[in-house]
This record gives sequence, structure tokens and C-alpha cells, in this order.
Amino acid sequence: MARDLTPPPEVLCADLSKTFAGGTRAVQPIDLTFQAGQTTALVGPSGCGKSTLLRMVAGLESPSAGTVRIAGAPPLATRRQAGLSMAFQDPALLPWRSVRGNINLALKLARRRAEPSEIDQLISLVGLDGFADTRPAELSGGMRQRAAIARALATHPGLLLLDEPFGAVDELTRQQLSQDLPRIWEARGTTTILVTHSVSEAVLLSDRVIVLSPRPAEIVDDIAIDLPRPRTRDAARSDHVIALTDRVFAALSKGMADGAAFLAAQ
Repeated sequence: MARDLTPPPEVLCADLSKTFAGGTRAVQPIDLTFQAGQTTALVGPSGCGKSTLLRMVAGLESPSAGTVRIAGAPPLATRRQAGLSMAFQDPALLPWRSVRGNINLALKLARRRAEPSEIDQLISLVGLDGFADTRPAELSGGMRQRAAIARALATHPGLLLLDEPFGAVDELTRQQLSQDLPRIWEARGTTTILVTHSVSEAVLLSDRVIVLSPRPAEIVDDIAIDLPRPRTRDAARSDHVIALTDRVFAALSKGMADGAAFLAAQ
């Protein structure tokens, strides 16, 4: 396949905040830089604003204040140039297209030629062998999510945004995907931002974990994950991983306690 690919960008969030029309504050002013080529995990309590932050980076949600710049450009410009791909909680597959057809359409919209053998490899990698010509209505929720992940990876984006990408799959598939898929974006040097509720997943997949407070989201801790790659399931049992995981849990607990104290003071 010909490659006119977007290099991995730096993502700069400056004084970024979001308050919805009803007055709900989702994200407090945040200054945050996602380094080019790194995988960063966002963790925090349910409803804290993780997905809202990700959607602002994607240009799907307008900030109330502040800016997002992807390699110096606004998100919409990056999307128009097919510089980013998204796999969110809703797979959003076109129901009248097969798995292969959905992936082909993403490549067509990105103005990149579809190479059947590479599409087949992606379909196999996400565990959908035998379902390439199947439409979404005939797939389980987890299978649709796997198809959406394959679609997001197919365009070779410089920036990959993942919102609970493994949330709808069974535990064995989740473990396998969390082993296999990072090898793709790591080999390409993709800048990846991952929202997850799984602390162990955040530690094992990322180079950095940003811990957010209860809504409105603020940064509680910014934790470097200094683990060698590739990472295996055995790595999860090491003392260092356990220590990093404990630090993330401690930051989550601190954020919850600070949030409760803030609410009590109102």
C-alpha cells in the first residue's frame, strides 16, 4: 500500500475547559501536552470528564474556553487531513456495509488505497476471521467494537483516540487485544490517547497515566510508566508494575477525597 502517512503529532491543550449548556462543569481549565509518539492513558471515576476531554481533542466537542492544537493545527483541520482516527464506545459502523466495507470506507474517506491483504490482516488481528463480509447487525457488541478498532487502525493515523476500546469485549479477548494492538501503534510511532477504567490496562498499555479528579476533571497526578517494551502478561506481576498500579490507585483515592471535601464546602 502506498504510504502518505501523517507523522505522529504533539497535542497541546491550553487552558482547556468545558461547561455544558445546563451549567454542568465537565472539565476545569487544564494545561496538558500529549507527547508525539507516546501512549497516554486517562483514568478517573465514571463521569469525571475523561470522554469529554477526548472528544475536545477530536474536535467533536467545542471547548468553553481554551484551545486544542494538534501539531499546531486545530482538531478539525487534522480530521480533514485524515490525521486522526477514533474508536469510541459506540462503534458507529454503517449497518449496510460489511466489516470489510466499513474499513474500506474509512480508507476511501482518508484518500488512501485499500490493500485487501492488509485489511485481512487487521480483521484477523482483532479476532474477526470469517466475519469480513458480515454486516454489523449479525455481530455481537464486542465484535462490532473489534471491527471499529480495525477501522481506526487501517488509516495509519498520526493520532489515535480510544475511548474504552476493549470495554465491550470478553476478558480473554480483551487481554489478547491489549497484547496485540499496541504493537501496531508502537511500531508506527502513533500518538495514542486512551480512556480506560482499568488501572492495570492503563499501566500496561501506556507510557504515561494522567489521573483525573471527579467532575469537573482536574489533573490529580501525571505518572510516567517507565516499563520496557514489548510488555507481556508476566510483566503485570512484577514489583515495579504493582508499585505503579498502587500509585494510580492512590491518586484516584486522593482525587475522590478532594472532590468530596470540595462538595462539602459548597
